[in-house]
Order: sequence, then C-alpha cells, then structure tokens
Amino acid sequence: MTPTAKILLLGSGELGREFVIAAKRLGCHVIACDSYAAAPAMQVADQCEIFSMLDAAALGAAIEKHQPDFIVPEIEAIRTEILADYEGKGFTVVPSARAAQLTMNRDAIRDLAASELGLNTSRYLYAESREELHAAVAELGLPLVVKPVMSSSGKGQSTMRSEADIDTSWDYAAAGMRGDRLRVIAEQFIDFDYEITLLTIRARDGVHFCPPIGHRQERGDYRESWQPTAMSAAALQAAQDMAAKVVDALGGYGLFGVEFFVKGDSVIFSELSPRPHDTGMVTLVSQTLNEFDLHIRAILGLPIPEITLLGASASAVVLADRDCSDFSITGLADALALATPDTHVDARIFSKPVTRPYRRMGVTLARVTDGDTDKARAVAVAAAGKIVINYGASE
Repeated sequence: MTPTAKILLLGSGELGREFVIAAKRLGCHVIACDSYAAAPAMQVADQCEIFSMLDAAALGAAIEKHQPDFIVPEIEAIRTEILADYEGKGFTVVPSARAAQLTMNRDAIRDLAASELGLNTSRYLYAESREELHAAVAELGLPLVVKPVMSSSGKGQSTMRSEADIDTSWDYAAAGMRGDRLRVIAEQFIDFDYEITLLTIRARDGVHFCPPIGHRQERGDYRESWQPTAMSAAALQAAQDMAAKVVDALGGYGLFGVEFFVKGDSVIFSELSPRPHDTGMVTLVSQTLNEFDLHIRAILGLPIPEITLLGASASAVVLADRDCSDFSITGLADALALATPDTHVDARIFSKPVTRPYRRMGVTLARVTDGDTDKARAVAVAAAGKIVINYGASE
C-alpha cells in the first residue's frame, strides 16, 4: 500500500506521539526524530532518526534521506534556516518555514503580533545581559515576568517582584533556555482574570476554532486544562479575531495553539505555537475531533467538520519529582475506577525512558455529563493523584 503521505516529524514527545497515532489512522508513513532513543512518538512511528534538531547537517541529511511530503515540527528548538532552505527547494514545512522561524523565538512572534499586526499585548523589553535586565526593570517597573526567548514547558520562566530578584531571574532564564541565544523577554505582569488557549485551525476552506480551553500553570508550565471556559461574547470574538489575524500572517495549514490573557472583555495576546498545544490534551476526551486529528486533517487538506463538545472535560498532569531511569508507574486501575455512568475517565502514560524533576510522565482525562468543568477538574486531579511513579535507582 502506498501511504497517503510521508511525514518527517521533528520532535517526538507526548504531543508527537498522539499526532503520529492520528496520522497513522489516515494511512500516513511517519519518521519520528528526536535527540534520544525511544522517545514517545518513536514507539508508534514507522521509522525513527536520532539527532539534535539544532544540528543543521543532521537535519538536512534526514530530509534528504527520507524525501518527506511534509516536514512537521513538534518542538521549537530547530535549525529553522534549514527548513527555509528546503521549503525553497519545494518541500512543505508545516505550517510554513516562516511560522517555524518566527515562533521558535518569543521575540520574533511578539514583535509580529505587537508591531506588525497591532495586537493587544503586554508592555515588554528584551535583555541580553544582567545589565540590560536591570535597565528593563527601571523602564517597565515591577512585577515583571521573565522568560528565555527560546524555551518550552515553562523552563526558565519566573516572576520578578523586587529588585533583589533580578539576578536570580536572569540566572534561571539562562539555565532554562534552549538553543544558542542568550536573550530574555521581560514583560509587564498582567493582572488577568484567567488565561485561555484558543486552538485555531487554518485549513484550505478557512479558519476554524475549537471552544476555548482554560488552564492553570505552575512554574510556567501547564498542570490542568479544561474545556469549555466561560467567556463573554465580546471577549471570545476579540480572541478569535486576533487568532485569525496572526495565523493568516504566518500562513500554511495546520493547528495553532494561541494563548491569551483575559480580564473582563479585554483580551491580551500572550504566545503562539504553530502545532498542537499541551493544554489541548483535554481534547482527547472533550471534542468530536481532538487537536491531533484536526492538525493532520488540515495538513492533508481534508475537510474540517463542525467541532462540537461532548461534555465538560478536564486534564491533569502526572509529574515526576526526580532524575531516575529505573522506575515503574502504577495506580492506573485506581485512577480509572473513578469512572461512573456519568463520568468518563481516561489516562495517557507517555512511556518516557527517564524521569526528571517536573517532567510530565502522563495525563489523566475526565468528561462529565452531569456537571460542569469544576467537577471534571476535580475528577481529573483525583485520577492523577491515584497514579504513582515508583522510583528505583535514582541518578
């Protein structure tokens, strides 16, 4: 059988794993790439390649070797200039090489949103040294949120509330950065009511939206997400208008995770990922088509039907707390036993080969038909609490 498409997946974490499953259901051939063996997506893909996405020669060699129909980034830290080179040679980068280049760095996407598109954002400055961070504090005031311009899963993010925090925030951001650019963004702390992810699908027939996803973060990384999130009609329309504007500017086809802060009817653009979003794991139980199904459909040019909710739903992460390569995960039976006739409970164990402090090792999912998102959240959190990581020889 000839596959419907050959996909080179760059990054093979838990989001990549679910994407591979969705792509395989539609007959695709997937080559999963990452810097370490037995990454989650590699375990379900047709082939795998092990190399650093920041190794330009290795990345180019993988593209030349496999001649993919689609190059699909799953992570930010990639030699995006290589993607641009190969796009110029006729290869298709999802959603586009320009999108990968701009969103790889928070400074590029923020400048696009604020300066070129005129979206509502927080005030911000960049710093490439401790001295420049001190200058940013003097100009913007405190508190400020500090993040590396290139990182993921909240790594390196902190909030400065006093001048005594400046050096600590700089050191933490420098330690948490990915890639080779020592630069941070210092942005005004937003006194928001809540924050959302608006999953936005740019397809050949136009732009589609999933119902907004609420989420809770710790250390800059998501811990819970839920759907739907109550928003005023004005706030939702503002978020959709801004999301459509930015994804159209980036171009290409696929699903984008667009993050906003919301206060009353005021909506402030925060960040964007041109790929499935971690908070969107809740869509594995909440929607008629999950974010991974929608991503592959948009990539392949397949129809995007009306997206409807199946019920109030939530996700909660299962976190490791130490470095270990000898571990087991138990408690699934206890977690899934929380299901009732009115409450669906599920889980995903990511099968990562090693643990690290705060590393996501799994997620629990809940959908209720007799309650709201508060009940779904409580069930998802309770289920996550039943799952135990048993550590052997710690390293």
